[in-house]
Order: sequence, then structure tokens, then C-alpha cells
Amino acid sequence: MKIPRAAWGIVKEAARHVLRRPVVGLLAVARTADGRYLLVRRGDTGEWALPGGTLEWGETLRTALDREVAEETGARVLTPGALLGVWSSPHRDLRFHAVTVVVAATVSEPERPPSNALEILEARLFPEDALPSPLAHGQDELFAAARAGTLRWE
Repeated sequence: MKIPRAAWGIVKEAARHVLRRPVVGLLAVARTADGRYLLVRRGDTGEWALPGGTLEWGETLRTALDREVAEETGARVLTPGALLGVWSSPHRDLRFHAVTVVVAATVSEPERPPSNALEILEARLFPEDALPSPLAHGQDELFAAARAGTLRWE
């Protein structure tokens, strides 16, 4: 059966709206009770980053926080914290247009290695005076704002 040309136009328009949507992600400014930051070294860039990722279908931000911290760092979220910011600039992350929700969390020390050794090479705790820079995927500005306590949204 041949699909009429007009139908292809409708399919293409629907696909554009469905597939070209910003991705919703979550990043954790994760700290242990003694104040060290928990960061991950990414497999794609080799750079350090905040733990986090994209929401899965049917998942809440709170559930994603627990899952992503556990998967990427081997740590547990002990206490979810405050909303620190929302970044939506289409040019911040070159991989895709992400709406990134940044939250604070108090976490345990890592109890096991990251779940996916190709995605996350390692997780490590850093004191404030030894934080690596630059961070992967344009996270420097949002991490600095979160540490300064300046709630931001863009």
C-alpha cells in the first residue's frame, strides 16, 4: 500500500514535535555529611561531572535522584535537598537540548563501583579546595551557582 504524500507531511510534522523535544534531566550536587562533593568521571569525555541523567518514562525526579546516584556512584541518597536551579539553554550541552534540574543531596560514601563502567569510569569524593575543572558538558556554571547558593533558572 502506498502512503499518500500528504500523509507523510503529517507524519513528519508529528515526529518533529514528538522527537524534537528537550530532554528532562537531573543533576545532583551530592555531598557527604562531612562536606565532600561526589563527582563522576565520564567515559565519553574523561572529564569529571555531577552525577545524574535523564528521567525514564513514568519516573519522578525523586526516584531518578536515587537511581542515578546509585547507578553512577555506588552511593545512596541519605537526604534529598533543595532545588538549586533549572537550566534550559539549548546550547549548554552539545549532545542535545536538555532541561536540567539541579538539586542538592546528602549522600553516603560510595559503597560499590559505578554500574556501567563504559559510561562512568569512576566516582570520587572531593573537598571544596580540590574540585576538578572544567566539568563535562557545560556543568561549570551551574555547579558554581549551586555552590554559591544562588537559585537560578534560565
